[in-house]
Amino acid sequence: MVTPAYDEVLSAAQRLDPQDQLRLAEQLIALARQQLSGPAQHSILELEGLGKEIWEGIDAQEYVDRERDSWGG
Repeated sequence: MVTPAYDEVLSAAQRLDPQDQLRLAEQLIALARQQLSGPAQHSILELEGLGKEIWEGIDAQEYVDRERDSWGG
Protein backbone atom coordinates (compact mmCIF):
# COMPACT_ATOMS: atom_id res chain seq x y z
CA MET A 1 0.00 0.00 0.00
CA VAL A 2 1.47 3.32 -1.10
CA THR A 3 0.71 6.23 1.20
CA PRO A 4 0.56 9.92 0.30
CA ALA A 5 3.68 10.50 2.41
CA TYR A 6 5.55 7.87 0.38
CA ASP A 7 4.52 9.55 -2.87
CA GLU A 8 5.68 12.92 -1.53
CA VAL A 9 9.06 11.56 -0.46
CA LEU A 10 9.54 9.74 -3.77
CA SER A 11 8.67 12.89 -5.69
CA ALA A 12 11.10 14.94 -3.62
CA ALA A 13 13.82 12.30 -4.08
CA GLN A 14 13.37 12.39 -7.85
CA ARG A 15 14.21 16.09 -7.79
CA LEU A 16 17.58 15.42 -6.11
CA ASP A 17 20.75 15.07 -8.13
CA PRO A 18 22.00 11.47 -8.52
CA GLN A 19 24.68 11.82 -5.83
CA ASP A 20 22.13 12.98 -3.27
CA GLN A 21 19.75 10.20 -4.36
CA LEU A 22 22.46 7.63 -3.67
CA ARG A 23 23.31 9.19 -0.33
CA LEU A 24 19.62 9.23 0.63
CA ALA A 25 19.19 5.59 -0.44
CA GLU A 26 22.22 4.52 1.64
CA GLN A 27 20.91 6.33 4.69
CA LEU A 28 17.43 4.85 4.27
CA ILE A 29 18.88 1.35 3.95
CA ALA A 30 21.00 1.83 7.08
CA LEU A 31 17.97 3.13 8.97
CA ALA A 32 15.78 0.21 7.89
CA ARG A 33 18.49 -2.35 8.75
CA GLN A 34 18.90 -0.82 12.19
CA GLN A 35 15.15 -0.99 12.83
CA LEU A 36 14.82 -4.55 11.51
CA SER A 37 17.87 -5.97 13.26
CA GLY A 38 16.09 -6.24 16.59
CA PRO A 39 17.79 -5.88 19.93
CA ALA A 40 21.46 -5.03 20.05
CA GLN A 41 23.96 -7.87 19.99
CA HIS A 42 25.98 -8.65 23.09
CA SER A 43 29.61 -7.74 23.32
CA ILE A 44 32.32 -10.24 24.24
CA LEU A 45 33.44 -7.64 26.75
CA GLU A 46 30.37 -8.44 28.86
CA LEU A 47 32.14 -11.67 29.86
CA GLU A 48 35.02 -9.81 31.49
CA GLY A 49 35.66 -11.15 34.98
CA LEU A 50 33.33 -14.13 34.59
CA GLY A 51 34.70 -17.07 36.58
CA LYS A 52 37.56 -15.09 38.07
CA GLU A 53 36.99 -16.79 41.43
CA ILE A 54 38.20 -20.06 39.87
CA TRP A 55 41.66 -18.56 39.41
CA GLU A 56 42.01 -17.02 42.87
CA GLY A 57 45.25 -18.11 44.54
CA ILE A 58 46.69 -19.66 41.37
CA ASP A 59 49.96 -18.32 40.03
CA ALA A 60 49.49 -17.85 36.29
CA GLN A 61 53.09 -18.62 35.32
CA GLU A 62 53.18 -21.80 37.41
CA TYR A 63 49.92 -22.92 35.81
CA VAL A 64 51.24 -22.31 32.29
CA ASP A 65 54.50 -24.10 33.11
CA ARG A 66 52.60 -27.17 34.42
CA GLU A 67 50.41 -27.23 31.33
CA ARG A 68 53.41 -27.04 29.01
CA ASP A 69 55.12 -29.84 30.92
CA SER A 70 52.02 -32.01 30.49
CA TRP A 71 52.27 -31.83 26.71
CA GLY A 72 55.02 -34.42 26.78
CA GLY A 73 57.17 -32.46 24.36
